[in-house]
Amino acid sequence: MRTAIPLTMLATALACSFGTAPANARARVFVASYGNDSNPCTFGSPCKTFQQAVNAVDAGGEVSAIDSAGFGSINITKAVTITSPEGVEAGIVASAGVDAIDINAGTNDAVVLRGLTLNGGGVGGNHGIVFNSGASLTVANCAVQNFAAINGGGIGILIQPTSGTVTFVVTNTTVSNNWIGIDFHPEINGSANIDHVVATGNQDGIDISPHLSGSANAAISNSISSNNTEYGIFVGFGSAVTISVDNTTLNGNGYGIAADQPARVMLSRSVIQGNGTGTFNGTSPNTFYTYGNNLIDLNGTNFSGGALYSGVTLR
Repeated sequence: MRTAIPLTMLATALACSFGTAPANARARVFVASYGNDSNPCTFGSPCKTFQQAVNAVDAGGEVSAIDSAGFGSINITKAVTITSPEGVEAGIVASAGVDAIDINAGTNDAVVLRGLTLNGGGVGGNHGIVFNSGASLTVANCAVQNFAAINGGGIGILIQPTSGTVTFVVTNTTVSNNWIGIDFHPEINGSANIDHVVATGNQDGIDISPHLSGSANAAISNSISSNNTEYGIFVGFGSAVTISVDNTTLNGNGYGIAADQPARVMLSRSVIQGNGTGTFNGTSPNTFYTYGNNLIDLNGTNFSGGALYSGVTLR
């Protein structure tokens, strides 16, 4: 069971963070199970909800949870870090039709989410994290689960900016029992780094699918995408998609990894086994590039599709 970290540690951190700040600055604010949204969100008088704390903190500041509790859904419109220190479980249980976290930040704003537990309750009509605008999003040490809807919706982490170029990083995170675990869907251009991620029990584990004329460059490493009913990894759509998959295990999915439209996929040091279809290569000019160090075997069908596979060997 996760427990609250010692108050002395948080008090020390608070003193350090405010040591050189003006008296009225709110570079760091706090929430707690015993807080009240009429409080100033200081360590001694914390707020009750993440939303009130985000409203109170300076742009570029940090919101920290003091103890374990549920802190409510959030709409983020500025650069901010929301974090749960080691030993504290900061939860968001989303209501039907309400996203856990919506991000509508400015063009130059960086948003960081660390140590959060998001649960959709399986009620449908909502998402976990939705990034609509901003410069970048980093998701670390989070769990995003049970955002499951029939015939659409229910995405654990959805990156869908309609303008600009976005940078997305997710690490040490689990996305489970959602309709789609992670959907990287920029309308213009974007880059994604997905590392030490577990995607399991979804319909699709990880989708890299830019919108229409958009492009995407993504790297997936040291990860597992397993027991997803359709795709472990799906890559396609947009004007150009390039993805590297390194040291990643894809097993128990309908398709281990599938490419469609003009996608280029680099596979290295990965294990693809126990899927209905191991690799599926759709309409040319899609290409899988491999480097003779993958294990692709013991699937219902190891290789499917009529487009190109390049490299020394696929096994």
